Amino acid sequence: MIIVPIKEGENIEKALKKFKRKFEKTGVVKELRKRQAYNKPSEVKRERLIHAIYVQQLQQGEE
Repeated sequence: MIIVPIKEGENIEKALKKFKRKFEKTGVVKELRKRQAYNKPSEVKRERLIHAIYVQQLQQGEE
């Protein structure tokens, strides 16, 4: 459960922003979207490989 303490006189929009930020950090929405469809292990492996290649190219570009 996410708890957002509100100071006296604090704007409700600020409290909502804090709540949304905390909610995003938990990763609940990301996990739900991930679980909506099944990804074959080969697809997951391919995505990880492509991401690793991308990161490696970025690091080589910085050098």
